[in-house]
Amino acid sequence: MEILHKAKELDERLFYIRECAAGHWSKTALRTRLKENLYQHKGALTNNFSMTEPDDKQYMKIIQTFKDEYFLDFINTEELDLSDPQDLDERVLEKEIINNIRNFIQCLGSGFCFIGNQHRIEVDGEEFFADLLFFQRDLKALVVIELKKGKFKPSYLGQLNFYLAALDEKERKNGENPAIGILLCREANKSVVELAIRDYSKPMGVATYRTADELPVGYKVLAPIIEEVPKMLNEAEYEKGSEDE
Repeated sequence: MEILHKAKELDERLFYIRECAAGHWSKTALRTRLKENLYQHKGALTNNFSMTEPDDKQYMKIIQTFKDEYFLDFINTEELDLSDPQDLDERVLEKEIINNIRNFIQCLGSGFCFIGNQHRIEVDGEEFFADLLFFQRDLKALVVIELKKGKFKPSYLGQLNFYLAALDEKERKNGENPAIGILLCREANKSVVELAIRDYSKPMGVATYRTADELPVGYKVLAPIIEEVPKMLNEAEYEKGSEDE
């Protein structure tokens, strides 16, 4: 009923049915995916995978694994006493993700295993720290997620490319595929990203994120009411049952 009500097109309905079956989603998880419009965002990530992944099967898996936008509904900048969502810096964002790591993994999708944050990478005595490191079981690859508080800048990709090169050389194990990088920014100009990313040798993509306080005003007003509806219906049925007795 959730799918029939929220998804109007047949292809979109079939997409959510298949994803529910494959991911064993709960009703709550399904509602979240519908709310973040997964159908439109999955596989839409701006990336260089076609040039850096020679294996067609691995390429298709990667494309279907990542989205172009992530809805971090467990982060509310209003609750963090930030007057403006733009004040949310990388360290605060990272801390909130770590505090809600289970929710973040659900946001990423199935198959992600969390390794750690501020993951230490040593190269010839120098230390570097990747924001978030995961292992993706279906892709058999390490996944680095770098967090940026503002708008995408081409220079961010150089840092991410270095992390991937270092991980492939220092930590990649036999049988694993090359590490993949995702740059998570507040906003990104797709044309700028496409031009900046195409000449890098490591597989990377750039996605954006939204937080809970960025929901449309109408949804914010209705959200508490929507959450109460099941409770109200249960109470109404109980009262009706009592009257029948």
